[in-house]
Amino acid sequence: MISLNQQNISLGQKAAVKQQAISHLAASLKAAGYITEEYAAGMWGREQQSSTYLGNGIAIPHGTTETKQHVQKTGVFVHQFPQGVDWGDGNRVYLAIGIAAKSDEHLEILKQLTRVLSADGVEGVLRNAQTSQEIVSLINGEQQTEIEFDEKLVLNEVPVENFQVLSAVAAGMLKNRGCLEELAVAQALLAAASYLGEGAWLLELGKGAKSSGFSLVRPTNSFEYAGKPVSALLCVAVANTACINPLQHLAALAYQRQLAELSVADAKTVVYKLKSGSEQQAITPNEAEADNSRIVQIRNPHGLHARPGALLVAEAKKFASAITVANLDGDAKAVNAKSLMKVMTLGVKSQHRLQFIADGDDAQAALQALELAIDNGLGES
Repeated sequence: MISLNQQNISLGQKAAVKQQAISHLAASLKAAGYITEEYAAGMWGREQQSSTYLGNGIAIPHGTTETKQHVQKTGVFVHQFPQGVDWGDGNRVYLAIGIAAKSDEHLEILKQLTRVLSADGVEGVLRNAQTSQEIVSLINGEQQTEIEFDEKLVLNEVPVENFQVLSAVAAGMLKNRGCLEELAVAQALLAAASYLGEGAWLLELGKGAKSSGFSLVRPTNSFEYAGKPVSALLCVAVANTACINPLQHLAALAYQRQLAELSVADAKTVVYKLKSGSEQQAITPNEAEADNSRIVQIRNPHGLHARPGALLVAEAKKFASAITVANLDGDAKAVNAKSLMKVMTLGVKSQHRLQFIADGDDAQAALQALELAIDNGLGES
């Protein structure tokens, strides 16, 4: 686990090309005592092997595996480029994070960084940051970047036919998760909810919100309130900008007339659609039991670091099927296999088992290709 401080951040940097940006970043790492000149040279060599662009306007320049011996101590240094730097392939970088790490320490660093930096909207925050502390707080995980919402915050078969009671139940779930203060639960009884359509209602609670979160409650039997049907109530604690993108995903469901899914879809699907939108179709556990799942072991000695990770993602992108991947030797949480940022959050080490699930007309071809790519070392011998 790394802990970034303000001394390791340089704001308002400029670079004409990415080679210059990497050179300046390497110089900062060297001046701070993290690396030698040999590792600095290896950072550009690594970039020439494959791009270190992660997504969301972020790149992670680092050395090759051959130059790890020239790391004097593990650490990172951050350069912000408000105007951006062309990183190739149409990508523009606003934050470059230089990584110096020995052995497999880089995997934990990547896991920590990408879990924080993969959130929607983070690119704008990093690009417009006016103080080093803003970036420190974000990278150290002190700022909420992802809304609190999982399957445990979906409650089915609530045996009530009273809207106020249903509201109290929804608010109580968020209080128990730490998103709301006690007072907010009482306020939920008086707050005005909005009817979205197709039996779905939205209750927004800002006062007393400690962190942003969703809870979804569904009554056993649909009933009427204010002349409208009630089959699902979504309660949102609004504490910061972490709720903006999920609310936009909710608006998209309303526009597509798919709000009925809040009432009938399983909890896993609802959580995925509200948190990830239409980025990729959710794949349920039942589908995984069919012939569209494959478990493959990573044999790369240094695990799934940025270069083999990028090759894995590139292979997945060749297929139209929705593909998720989970690290069975990690937290087993499935992520989009076509997003390098998401794949890096898995923290895959050598011998870890990955489970791929594909859904689409070319699902079997995708699984076979991914297994073959991994067996062939993902570009490493």
